[in-house]
Amino acid sequence: MVNYKVTVFTTDVPNAATLNNVFIKLVGTDGESGRTELNRYKGALSFIRGANPRFTVSCPVSIGSLVLIELDKQHPRILPEDDWFPAKVEVKSPEGQTYMFPIHRWIADSKVHRFREAKALRVFEDDNDLGRYSRMQELKQREEDYRWDEYLEGITHCMKAKDPFSLPYEVRFSFTKASEFIYTGGTGLLELQLKGLSDSRKNWPDIDSIKRVFWLKHTDISDYVRDNWKEDDFFGYQFLNGVNPMMIRRCSALPENFPVTEDMVSLGGQSLADEMKKGNLFLCDYKLLDGVKPNVINGKKQYLMAPLVLLRKTSHDKLLPIAIQLKQSPAEDNPIFLPTDGFDWLLAKVFVRSADFNEHQLGTHLLRTHLLAEVFAVSLLRNVPMVHPLYKLLVPYTRYTIQINHLARNLLISESGVFPKIAASGGDDMKTLLKRLWSSVTYSSLCIPDDIAERGLEDVPNFYYRDDGLKLWGIIHRFVNDVLSFYYKNDAEVQKDSELQKWISDIFEHGFLSQTQTGIPQSFTTVAELVKFVTMVIFTCSGQHSAVNSGQFDYGGWMPNTPSSLQQPPPTTKGTTSEATLLQTLPDINTTVTGMSTLWLLSKQSTDIVTLGQYPEQHFGEKQPCELIKRFEAELKVLTAEIKARNVALKVPYRYLDPLVVENSVSL
Repeated sequence: MVNYKVTVFTTDVPNAATLNNVFIKLVGTDGESGRTELNRYKGALSFIRGANPRFTVSCPVSIGSLVLIELDKQHPRILPEDDWFPAKVEVKSPEGQTYMFPIHRWIADSKVHRFREAKALRVFEDDNDLGRYSRMQELKQREEDYRWDEYLEGITHCMKAKDPFSLPYEVRFSFTKASEFIYTGGTGLLELQLKGLSDSRKNWPDIDSIKRVFWLKHTDISDYVRDNWKEDDFFGYQFLNGVNPMMIRRCSALPENFPVTEDMVSLGGQSLADEMKKGNLFLCDYKLLDGVKPNVINGKKQYLMAPLVLLRKTSHDKLLPIAIQLKQSPAEDNPIFLPTDGFDWLLAKVFVRSADFNEHQLGTHLLRTHLLAEVFAVSLLRNVPMVHPLYKLLVPYTRYTIQINHLARNLLISESGVFPKIAASGGDDMKTLLKRLWSSVTYSSLCIPDDIAERGLEDVPNFYYRDDGLKLWGIIHRFVNDVLSFYYKNDAEVQKDSELQKWISDIFEHGFLSQTQTGIPQSFTTVAELVKFVTMVIFTCSGQHSAVNSGQFDYGGWMPNTPSSLQQPPPTTKGTTSEATLLQTLPDINTTVTGMSTLWLLSKQSTDIVTLGQYPEQHFGEKQPCELIKRFEAELKVLTAEIKARNVALKVPYRYLDPLVVENSVSL
C-alpha cells in the first residue's frame, strides 16, 4: 500500500464550515484511489471555518501524477445538507511531490465535483482523457448556470437570473458583503426618516438648510465642494478630476451650433483662433442628451438640458469655463451664458452639472463599467474552465459583479427603482438614452492611452485622472504581458486556443452586439492583441470603475454641485434669475435626500474589499506567475506612494486611482 497525505483547507469566512460527511477520490495518470470518507478519521468538526486537517488516502500502488480530485459531501440523517466553502486541497504523493488543487467555491449539494491540479493547461495541451472530459463537463454545466439574457434591445446583454438567490453560489455576495450592504443602505434611510425629510416634497427654503442632510456623513472633499461649488476654477477642475473625466476634449474648431464670437469672451488679447491653435480651448458637448424627454418627479415636470461648454486653459494652468449654451440648437431664447452674467451664469453651471450627473450615471458609470464588467465575467465563466491560465488571471476581477448588477437593474434603474425617482433622465426615455449612450462606446474609448490621445488631452496640466490612469494602465499591461507571454510563446498558440477564441467571440456578440464599428476584436490573432484586450478588461473592472464611482458622494454629497434633476426650465433671457430662482429649480427635499443616500451607499466599500493586485485565492500553481503577482503588487505600492506624495500639496487630493483604494472588481 502507498499513502497520500491529504490536507483540506476550509476558507476562513463566515458560514464556510460543513458538518456533512466529505468524500474524496484522487485521480492520476496511472489510476485512481477509492472514494474515501474523510470525516471518519477526524470527526464532525474537521471542516470548520479556517480549518486545515490532514488525512491519509491509501492505494494499492502509486496512481502516477495527479490530474484531478473528486469531492462530494453527504449529510447524515440527523443533519440537514449545508453549504461548504473549501479553499483548496493539497496532496503529498508517496514520491514526495506536493500537488495543489484550487477550489475557492461553495459546494451546496451532494453531487460529485471535480477540481484540476493547479498547473494551468490550455485546451490544446490537455492530453489526459479524464482531464479533458472533466473540462468539457465543467463548461457544459457553466453554460447552463450562466446564460445570456437581453435586458434591453440595443445594449449589451446580461446574465439571466430570476433573483439574487438564483445566482450560482460562487458569484454571490459574501455574508459580510451582504450584511454591510443592507446595513449601510438601511441606516442612511433611517436617518433621513428620523429627520422627516424623506417624504417632504417641498422646495429647499435656503441653501444652508441642505446642510441638515447627512450631518454625520461627509468627507474632506464633500466639505470642500460645499464651500467652493460656485467657483469657476472648481467647475472646470471637475471635468478633469471629478467622477466624469470622460466628457472633455480639446477644441480645434467650434461646432457650428455653438456660435461663440470674439466679442463674447475675454481671452487676454488673444483670438479664439489663436487659442485653439495653441491648444488652450476645450469643449464638453452633451449632445447625446438632446431630445430626451425629461422625467416627472413628485408630479412635476423636470428639465434636462444638452449643453455645450467652452473652457480655456489660463496662463496659470487653470481650466476656466468661458461660455455655456444650454441647448443644442442656437436661438434667441437659447442665449450663450458668460462669466459676466451674474446669477444667470451660476444657474447655467448648475444645469451643466445636472446634465453631467445624468450622462455620468447611465453612460460613464453604468454602461462603460458595470455592464461591460458583467459581460467580461459571464463570458469568462461560460467559456473558460478553471484550469485555463486566463481564468486564473481574470477571476479576481469578476468578484460580486454579477450580483451587484442584478441589484442595480432591479433596485436602481427599474421602473420602481431609485433612479426614476430622482433623475431627470429616469423617465420614459431612459431606455432610449441608454441605447444612444451605448452607441458611443468603442474599443479605443475603453483603453485610456488611446482615449486620452483621441481627445487631445496628453499635455493638459493638473489632469490627475490621466496621470494616475496611464501609470496604472502601464503597470497592469506589464503584468498581463508577462503572465500571458509565459503561457503563449507565439501567436500561433493564441490562434489555436479555442476556449480563448470563444471567450472573445462571446464578448463581441453579447457585449458589443456584433458591431464591427466598435473596434472590438472578434478573435485574437496575436499575443499583443490578447494582452491589450485583457489589460483593458482589468483596467475597466478595477481602475476605471473606481475613478467614476468612488467619488460619487465626494462630489454629489453637496447636492447643488450635482443635482440629479431640475424643476424649472433654464432662463431664455438674461438678467431674470436670482437665488429664489435657483431654489425653485433645485430638486425637492425628498428627491435630494434619496439621491444623496444612494450616492453614500454606492461610495461605501465593504470591509471584505479586495484591492487591486491582490490574488487572495491561490489559483496559479507554477512559480513564475506567482512571482509576477508579487512584482505586480510591488509596482502598485510604488504608485500608491507617488500618489500620496503628490496629494500632500493638493487642495483637493485625487485618490480614486490609488491602488490602495481601487477595488479589484465592480462590486458597488
